[in-house]
Amino acid sequence: MIKVLFVCMGNICRSPAAEGVMKTLIRENNLSDKIFCESAGTSGHHVGDLPDSRMRTHAERRGHNLDSIARQFVYEDFAKFDYIVTMDHANYRNVLRLDPAGEFKEKVIPMSHLCVRLSITEVPDPYYDGPNGFDEVLDIVQDGCMGLLDRLGFIKYTG
Repeated sequence: MIKVLFVCMGNICRSPAAEGVMKTLIRENNLSDKIFCESAGTSGHHVGDLPDSRMRTHAERRGHNLDSIARQFVYEDFAKFDYIVTMDHANYRNVLRLDPAGEFKEKVIPMSHLCVRLSITEVPDPYYDGPNGFDEVLDIVQDGCMGLLDRLGFIKYTG
């Protein structure tokens, strides 16, 4: 089984959105015995919280259930997961700081590198933006998750 961890800062907006979208794609493509995913944050500020209510609302409109509980990324995640997908440059650097020897660097991939249809450099944090920010994040993580499933050979996705 392939294990994927999505990582943002607080684990209440972007990474749980990616987790929820990926879980929907896993279910729709009958891949639950082949791929597993979770999410985490590089900050511990929201540990124990549900995803942001605005993100949950926007995701539910698209048929995604965001019910994960926020947790912080820990060093042990490097060994537990095959792919660690970060939402932006800061979280990419923060994850790699926990691996100073670079032993797990090949597992850490920016979400922007998985996108096929959208040309982005990072997934913007919608926390302080209006409603359009949450929809933009969902569009990006949908594209990136589809791109990852294509890269893993589970689906054919051309954007």
